[in-house]
Amino acid sequence: MAPTPEELAAEVLALAGDGEIQVTVTHERSLTSRFAASVATQATAVDTTTVRVLAVVDGHTGGATCTALDRSALRDAAQRARTTAEIAARAGAGPYPGLPEPAPVQPHDGFDAETAELDPRVAGAQLEAAFEMAGRGDLEAFGLWMAGDVRVVLASSRGLAVSDRVTDAFMKVVCRDRAGRAGFGARAATAAGAIDGAQIAGEAVRRVVAREPAVVEPGDIPVVLDHDAVGSLLDMLALVAFNGLSHAEGQGALVGRLGTHVAAPAITLSDAPRFPGTIARAFDAEGVPKAPLPLIEEGVARAVCHDRRSAAVAGRDARSTGHALSPGGSAWGAVPTNMVLRGGGAESVDDLASTMERGLYVTRLWYLNPVHERTSTVTGVTREGTFLIEDGKITRPVRDVRFTDSVLDILARTEALTSDVRLVSEGEYYGERFATGSVVPALRSTWRVSGGA
Repeated sequence: MAPTPEELAAEVLALAGDGEIQVTVTHERSLTSRFAASVATQATAVDTTTVRVLAVVDGHTGGATCTALDRSALRDAAQRARTTAEIAARAGAGPYPGLPEPAPVQPHDGFDAETAELDPRVAGAQLEAAFEMAGRGDLEAFGLWMAGDVRVVLASSRGLAVSDRVTDAFMKVVCRDRAGRAGFGARAATAAGAIDGAQIAGEAVRRVVAREPAVVEPGDIPVVLDHDAVGSLLDMLALVAFNGLSHAEGQGALVGRLGTHVAAPAITLSDAPRFPGTIARAFDAEGVPKAPLPLIEEGVARAVCHDRRSAAVAGRDARSTGHALSPGGSAWGAVPTNMVLRGGGAESVDDLASTMERGLYVTRLWYLNPVHERTSTVTGVTREGTFLIEDGKITRPVRDVRFTDSVLDILARTEALTSDVRLVSEGEYYGERFATGSVVPALRSTWRVSGGA
């Protein structure tokens, strides 16, 4: 019988000997079904266990990873991690403050037993439903369905011993006609039963409109951003504004702005790892318990996210907020992964559009990249569902456009948000699975079109 994650972690700690050691054992089971032209093209099943060892020597860290689970492989990983840390420590004391002391973690409801069965028949039924819906519109469906069950066990030489188990599910459908016009639909959830292939494909079908698209010239224009577009903007804001390492190094968009108004009063944003519907987490990659963290309250910036490394760089009274992305802290810094943007009073996207004389309705953003971190300026393009708003109605399709604007400025110009919020996620994972997502409404604001796509 294969050893349990707890047994593996205990064995590595015993093999590592003295010194500061953290062991992270991740058992991932997942299923992915891809499709193109309304035909299933690829099915992939994953069942793998990964052991990560982190050693700390005089403020320096060394890491090693193995997927072979025999005693010699585990011993080798522990030795490699220790040796790497010792070599780094020869340069003098390092910045890492050491492993955290054990602290209690709170349970969550982010695990669904039916999803964890990873029944391929569930995937097949959702694909068939999507194909049938696309066929009604004489369209072809492209995309993927996926679900995962991930268990993480973390133990350390300081006596830390915690475990967590999370499920996630995602489906994306792009429907295309013979002329190449396309529409997009997607849903993310913690349970596969919440994913409705017919509904998602139906959304994509409605966004394929057989009319010559209008052209929008560069300039400032009112915009309605649907849920997926809002989620993509918040993902970028997490990197450029709430990243504690960037903030500590004086590069983040909230440097000198904490406690000041950075967004409209309607904007209240938090990192809430146990909010209903989010992909919950009990602790971060250093074993620090997850807890709600207000980021923006009624337009006022309140906090950035830290792991132990970035908190040490920040100094003063900074401490980890439970946002480590990897053992020992990530070189990318610490960012929120469970953002929740509070909804407003608008009933729907159509309600948001109803006050506009002329504007844009954007369903999805693509190829987002930061332009200037200190101002939270990013650039990207619209894709698979961009429409003109005329006299309060969503009307003609529009050729995809490029926007270049500050995310904080877009939030500062926000006029209204929908009352309905939902989980959105990029949903595709390459390498080890770590599902994340934001719970967001749609919103109305103004943004700057900088050119065509």
